[in-house]
Amino acid sequence: MTTPAPPIQQVTAHALQLGDRINTAGFEGQVLSNTPLALRIGPSGIAVVFRYGVVVFIALTTDEEQEFLERLKARTFGTITPREEEWAKIEVARESEEPIPVGGPILVKELSLERLLVVSDALAKSVVLGRAEREVTNVFDVVEPFARELATSGKTSKNRNELLKLIGEALLVQHRVSGRVAVGEKPDVLWDRPDLERLYARLEDEYELTEREETLNRKVTVIAETATTLADIVDTKRSVRLEIIVIVLIAVEVVVAFYDIFVRGHH
Repeated sequence: MTTPAPPIQQVTAHALQLGDRINTAGFEGQVLSNTPLALRIGPSGIAVVFRYGVVVFIALTTDEEQEFLERLKARTFGTITPREEEWAKIEVARESEEPIPVGGPILVKELSLERLLVVSDALAKSVVLGRAEREVTNVFDVVEPFARELATSGKTSKNRNELLKLIGEALLVQHRVSGRVAVGEKPDVLWDRPDLERLYARLEDEYELTEREETLNRKVTVIAETATTLADIVDTKRSVRLEIIVIVLIAVEVVVAFYDIFVRGHH
């Protein structure tokens, strides 16, 4: 009599942001969930695909991941390089309301689809926030010299188009995080399984999803306000320059008129 294989006690989750959007319609395979799209891969693996450009692999080998990524290539829009990624261990144990230990595994009562979807949702949002945080930091690095130049010399050498581009980049980050991803919203699976609210709350706390989104929005607001202020200064400089040109033209016209009158008066 053969002894049955012991149940899997720990699996690895791997979240990858591939681009800005993934088309999940009409996907072939053993579909386990439609929102988000979850498919069975191999004997025990799962791939969870989020429309905002993230896929989360659970219990997949490297080869299985690569094969699935090939299937996603034609469905991915706004491909990013390098890809943002995050890893986590999911372990079967007695669930508790205690915080997830730093660097430790995510403890779940069982490796049910619903629990894995909740974990995938948190990991996907964390990956998106990671990319947005890096983008905002890069924009900050560009804005800072503008502000420093203004503080030291009282003027900026940058033109209006460069400043408007910065505002656009900040707004894109804000739209991606707050609009398309909706970090503050809970996963759809909780509508049917409110008993998993505590698990999601622990994950939300572990990955600091709410705090990171708030910090990100504050930084985006600072960038937009700074760039707008600098653009206003550039506009003011341009306006003053135009006023000076108009005054000079009027003065030239007056001088020419007086000269014409003076010349005619002597004929």
